[in-house]
Amino acid sequence: MQGALTLALEKTRQAGASRVHVIHLRIGALSGVVPDALQFAFEALAPGTPAENGRLAIENVPARFWCATCTREFQSDDMFAECPDCHKPSGELRAGREMELASMEID
Repeated sequence: MQGALTLALEKTRQAGASRVHVIHLRIGALSGVVPDALQFAFEALAPGTPAENGRLAIENVPARFWCATCTREFQSDDMFAECPDCHKPSGELRAGREMELASMEID
């Protein structure tokens, strides 16, 4: 969270703004990040910064894999994903490891 908050504050300064109302993060299901822990860390780190009294909005991104045999994308909650159609394992993760600053609401 420290890195995300630092980036958000840097972008806020670059935009000439002085207050962060909302930080929108995209968090992948397989990122290893616990959204509740992020929220707790944000609440601990924001006081005394332009993000004080701001809000953290988290978008959960499901894990999506590609099946080369079926040429289709599918979702799975497991890193060792098996195609639901052909039951072959997929080694190609297309989404689900994100931890990115998607947008902010500032002024």
